[in-house]
Amino acid sequence: MSIESCLQQIHNGRALSYEQALALALDSDLVALCRAADGLRRFFHADSFDLCSIINARSGRCSEDCRYCAQSAHYAVVIDSYDQIETAAALAQARDNEQHGVPRLSLVTAGRSIGREQLESLGLLYAELGRKTGLSFCASMGLLTREKAERLMAFGVRRYHCNLESCRDYFPQVCTTHSWAEKVETIHVARRAGMEICSGGIIGMGETLEHRVQLAFELRELEVTSIPINILTPIAGTPMAGLEPIAFTEVLRTIAMFRFINPQAIIRLAGGRNQFGTEQYQCFAAGANGAIVGNYLTTAGNGLAQDLQAIGQMGFNF
Repeated sequence: MSIESCLQQIHNGRALSYEQALALALDSDLVALCRAADGLRRFFHADSFDLCSIINARSGRCSEDCRYCAQSAHYAVVIDSYDQIETAAALAQARDNEQHGVPRLSLVTAGRSIGREQLESLGLLYAELGRKTGLSFCASMGLLTREKAERLMAFGVRRYHCNLESCRDYFPQVCTTHSWAEKVETIHVARRAGMEICSGGIIGMGETLEHRVQLAFELRELEVTSIPINILTPIAGTPMAGLEPIAFTEVLRTIAMFRFINPQAIIRLAGGRNQFGTEQYQCFAAGANGAIVGNYLTTAGNGLAQDLQAIGQMGFNF
């Protein structure tokens, strides 16, 4: 199929099939594909841009063996480890984000799941942040039960983040201590409790373009409307440290395809984008219309002011 026929099909309200999308991904000229994806972004979202930020609320000593992650206890990586961030430090980060116009904040904890006692402690932190800021709150705390999801709702959390990381077929190459299906179940648990869902993945972990297209379809099937795309930053000491960095052209092609497959979702550029310097902003002319800004978990992000200036100069509204 041509890019034009795919655009017409989407504008007519008919989603692309996997076969159509894969052919588009493999055969299309990159410049034309990105231009068309940017047009889809404007059609469905105009020039609105969605900002959010994260706080590393519990760091390190994670029981899971995710092969990309510095926080896993399985690998000899030296990072700051702590059970819970100090309230003052979290509040300072939250206020800085709010002062820069970032409306949404997520507390992120390392580990397979959050224990009940610490969940209650984090509830007190959410309460303090709610008293001192006007931010909306998200959580990223691993696998959920119904009871934990309901407690998060009671704390004022309205969006839950649980990345699939990769498609079902490739996931065993990424992690063996929990499954893709367990992540999907957590998404269902969070949604049943009343939370919106944020879920995406990491590219550059050795997967193929076909795997990335599969992930985009799995997210579509789950009706995810906030899709963060992370770009692997190889970290010394992790099993993926020696992987060849993904080409920036592949990043652009992936983002464009996620827009074609999930035209009404927020496609959110997340961790790893700063390794491409100012080139990274080309992603927002290839279909992306959101970003996680500020620092990430164990890698530094861009400066907030730099991000907002560069994105604003592209014509986006926050």
